[in-house]
Amino acid sequence: MPVHWFERLFRHRGVMWLLFIVNFLGTFYGYIWYGNQLEFTADNYPAWLLPFVPDSPTASLFFTLALLLLLYPPKGIKGTLIRELIEALAVVTSVKYGIWAVGIIFAGGYQGDTVSWKDWMLVVSHTGMAVEALIYARFFSFRRMLPLALFWAFANDMVDYSKGVFPWLPDVLEDNVNEVQYFTIGLTFLSTAAAWLCGGRYRKAGLLDRPPIRRR
Repeated sequence: MPVHWFERLFRHRGVMWLLFIVNFLGTFYGYIWYGNQLEFTADNYPAWLLPFVPDSPTASLFFTLALLLLLYPPKGIKGTLIRELIEALAVVTSVKYGIWAVGIIFAGGYQGDTVSWKDWMLVVSHTGMAVEALIYARFFSFRRMLPLALFWAFANDMVDYSKGVFPWLPDVLEDNVNEVQYFTIGLTFLSTAAAWLCGGRYRKAGLLDRPPIRRR
């Protein structure tokens, strides 16, 4: 059966390298974006909370690593399990925080916050995060690691909203933290369900961009 054109497109090594570079740069920029909140957290909270602050950049980091491991699949059971865990975290968190950021920006705008060009840039980039994760979920093999990814995402929610280290919200949403918390937890389960439905159809990492076999 012929491979669909978009499968050939997104399995092409050149496309994957392009997405790797874009996501790598986006991850780097994302951690810079969180610089003020990371500095504030370091000055006012225990140091162990710092990894829970930059949610979107960490999701982008997982996806960047997942692309690299798809390009160069590790060998051995240990390497395979690590790869599958990173893939699961990449899909769940990228879908979750991609939707989350867009939802928060539009919710703030609905309540009167100014939606600037930077916000529109975030809308485009975070929509891309969710879409690319769902596209590449079909090329990953991570279903047995989904419970761990769900645990991490849910634990991140609990730490964020019990310790107060959730991403800074627009001023107009400061009175809606409880609603934002419920929205975030709901996205944790929604993104995990999406990962389950979209993932694991293929495991052709070793066949990326390989020409079809011709019969003589």
